[in-house]
Amino acid sequence: MAQIPLTPPACLSQKESCEIISELVDLREQVTELSELVHTDTLTGLSNFRYFIQALEQEMERTRRTGYATGLIMMDLDFFKKVNDDWGHDVGNQALVLASTLIKAAVRKMDAPCRYGGEEFAIILPSTDRHNSMLVAERVREMVATTPLVFDDNELLLTASFGIDIYTGLEAGGAEEMVKRADSYLYQAKEAGRNRVCVAPAVEKEDTSSVNQDEKDALFGLFGRAGNTND
Repeated sequence: MAQIPLTPPACLSQKESCEIISELVDLREQVTELSELVHTDTLTGLSNFRYFIQALEQEMERTRRTGYATGLIMMDLDFFKKVNDDWGHDVGNQALVLASTLIKAAVRKMDAPCRYGGEEFAIILPSTDRHNSMLVAERVREMVATTPLVFDDNELLLTASFGIDIYTGLEAGGAEEMVKRADSYLYQAKEAGRNRVCVAPAVEKEDTSSVNQDEKDALFGLFGRAGNTND
């Protein structure tokens, strides 16, 4: 976004210059605030879906350039429809706000927690491998499961299920495909009983130092017989 210049024309008086600068500062602050609102979910204060897609694509590109993996956690509150049905949508909204508060408390400043839609959340973890992505998801899962939602003298314990995918630069597709993979592990967590984390299997790098059988035979012919004193 283009910056608004703060230097007034030289022909203006000092008073007029100060007034214009003040107006420009106010205008810049309003533009910044509007820009943040465009990318923010109004209920939870997390980044919204529009920002999420842009940020994920940027981190995947960073991975391709640097080689540092990007972790993606997809999180879904368990039995959320029952919460709405039993307690009403206002309590459901309070549950979403509580979950978002716990997510923000559990991640780093460099991470990007987002509301993906409905009761589903996404957390982008820059420069984070499989092991550390699992640690983050487990931390959020435990916080959700042990922090009751308190309302009208009631306490409601929530749980959430998690799916994790890791982008190392070797996987096919872009942001949409990565989300689909993480969602598939989320569904695995749901089917396995909920309140758990499922993660993509570790990617084993191809061992480029290995040799095929023909190469082994050739090496044996060159070196194996040299040590055979019977020849």
